[in-house]
Amino acid sequence: MKENRGIISHGSNNTVANNAVGDRARVSVTALSALPLHAPAPSAAAVPAGAADAWDIGVVTILSEELRAVVDELDLERERTPEGLYFYRGDVATQDGTVRVVVTQSQSQGQRSAMGALENLRRHYAPKLLAVVGIGGGIHAEHARIGDVIVSTDVVYYENRKINPDGNVRHRGEHRQAPARVVHGVNAFFAHHRRPDSQEFDIRQGPIGSGEAVIADRDAEERRYLSQYNEKILAVDMEAGGLSQYCQENLQGTDHHGWIVIRGISDNADAKKGHGFHELAARNAAHVLRLLLPHLWWPAAPAAGGGQSHRDSRDD
Repeated sequence: MKENRGIISHGSNNTVANNAVGDRARVSVTALSALPLHAPAPSAAAVPAGAADAWDIGVVTILSEELRAVVDELDLERERTPEGLYFYRGDVATQDGTVRVVVTQSQSQGQRSAMGALENLRRHYAPKLLAVVGIGGGIHAEHARIGDVIVSTDVVYYENRKINPDGNVRHRGEHRQAPARVVHGVNAFFAHHRRPDSQEFDIRQGPIGSGEAVIADRDAEERRYLSQYNEKILAVDMEAGGLSQYCQENLQGTDHHGWIVIRGISDNADAKKGHGFHELAARNAAHVLRLLLPHLWWPAAPAAGGGQSHRDSRDD
């Protein structure tokens, strides 16, 4: 081969690999027909084993007490992704079969952080049903005592509002309901469930209010608004609105079963609000999640949407 001091070309239908510029540069020639039409994509970062298959149920918790309660109740094992995300997962046996559950914890309280945790679950495990499980504040002490658990497929997001020049605040509630198959499963659970004598708390079904505020005032305007919007709202939290919104915007038309909220009552959203009953409420909520698993698991189920939405946008 003659000494090369430039670029060698052998005509059409060839490619130049490596550096072919400079003193004593060498080239290799390969027929284009032997090459793939598109260069292979860079290899993705490793993800937890099983992430390629859709898991059954993905759970978001907010507080450490909530995470510990679910992990202990379901006997889950910790996994960490290469980018440093922690998940807790396992196969949970029920009378109807084995349910694959994966749990994570959001970085902080609130709708936005919850939606980030939901996206992490979907990206790594693609669960067919999403849940938020943990503690909440009761707003009707006569219907939901501290330690009781609220199972909700109805969320009223109360944060949107109009502030008029006279200072009058008009809330604009957004009401979302979980898909019919989730509601049907929850109804079936309550139709057959009876509290055992050993169970010291009640499980109740009802709507939940959700916003960004930590409510510790019995006379708060948010409580008054929710009572007027729907007198059957039993509790408030700071993440259920993000859960229902995430599913509606991101999971329409996918093989997704829906969402559910499970909240143990840790306080009455009043001046006595504190941390004293967090462990109790979180443990009870985790126990109810386990009881509900057979009713929220549908092997080989058809695709379902992310839920229905109704927006109250009165402008007066």
